[in-house]
Amino acid sequence: MKTPILIAGILVTLSHAGWVMADDDDRGQRIEDRFDRRGDRIDARLDAKGERINERLDARGDRVEHRLDKRGDRIDERLDNKAERAREAGRDKLADRLDAKGDRINARLDAKGERKNKRLDSRGDRVERRLDRKGDRIDKRLDRRGERMHKRHDRRGERRHDQMAKRLDRDSQGARRRHHRRK
Repeated sequence: MKTPILIAGILVTLSHAGWVMADDDDRGQRIEDRFDRRGDRIDARLDAKGERINERLDARGDRVEHRLDKRGDRIDERLDNKAERAREAGRDKLADRLDAKGDRINARLDAKGERKNKRLDSRGDRVERRLDRKGDRIDKRLDRRGERMHKRHDRRGERRHDQMAKRLDRDSQGARRRHHRRK
């Protein structure tokens, strides 16, 4: 559909100019959308990578905890056997000392396990923060690139619009001259 407008006293249709401007706006939006989707894909990949790293660190912490528990159980069993034999031999004080020693060893192993888990958790947190910062930097870079592309596209559209307006003005002046010559 052609929309007539009055330019310098002459009716002109701007159907082509309107389509060009609308097409430019659509194209600019598509460029911006493409950068947004690209940023979303990068964010998703970084999130997945962070999750895999955290899962590995959690599994590693579980293995360490399991080994320390097994080690503590073996030590406990040996000390319990020694304490049992000492009680059977009537050496209750030695048995009590062996029980206390087992308790201290278990407490140290538990503390060691907690420290290792804290270190692994801390490492996971650092990795996650680094990935978040990296994702933020990439998002900002893509946003800036998208904005620059959109501005460049807008400037191109404005130049096209200006050229089209000049052409319409020139054409309308020519039409007005022809109209005056006929009179």
